[in-house]
Amino acid sequence: MRHNKKFNHLGRTADHRAALLANQAISLIMHKRITTTLAKAKELKKYVEPLITKAKEDSTNSRRVVFSYLQNKEAIKELFGPVAEKVGDRPGGYTRIIKLGFRQGDAAQVCFIELVDFDPDMAKTETKKKATRRSRRGGQKAAEPPVQEAPVQEAPAAEEAPAAE
Repeated sequence: MRHNKKFNHLGRTADHRAALLANQAISLIMHKRITTTLAKAKELKKYVEPLITKAKEDSTNSRRVVFSYLQNKEAIKELFGPVAEKVGDRPGGYTRIIKLGFRQGDAAQVCFIELVDFDPDMAKTETKKKATRRSRRGGQKAAEPPVQEAPVQEAPAAEEAPAAE
C-alpha cells in the first residue's frame, strides 16, 4: 500500500533530492526565472514558497530557518531583501509555471518557473480601450473645419562671391 506517499521522489535518494531542490531554489531566487522539467518545477514550487513566506518576516529566527534549507548567504540576502519587499503584500502564489513543450532528447516536458512579481513582460497591465463605433441611423457626421495652409516663406538667396582666378 502507498499510504502517505504523496510527493514525487524524482528518481533520487532523499539527500540527492534535498540538494537538488536547494540548488534549484537558490538559482530561482538569484535569477528570478529558471528552465527545468515540469516534475522538478512542481516540487520546487512546494519547496520554495514556504521559504518565501518565511522571508516576509525579517527576524533572526526566520533567517536561520531559511538558511538551514538553502546554505547560501547571497541567496538569503536576495530573498530577505528585494524578493521579500515585492511579495510583502501577496498572500501566496509567489511562483508561476509556464509550460514550454517537450525536450528534444528525451521528450521530457520542459517549463519555466519564475517569481511572479519579477517578470517585466507580465507586469505590463496596459489595457487598450477598444474604440467602439457607435452609429445612429440618420445621424450626420460633424463637418470638419477646413484646414488652412500656412504661407510658405522663401529663404533669402545666398549672395555669391566673385570667383577669384
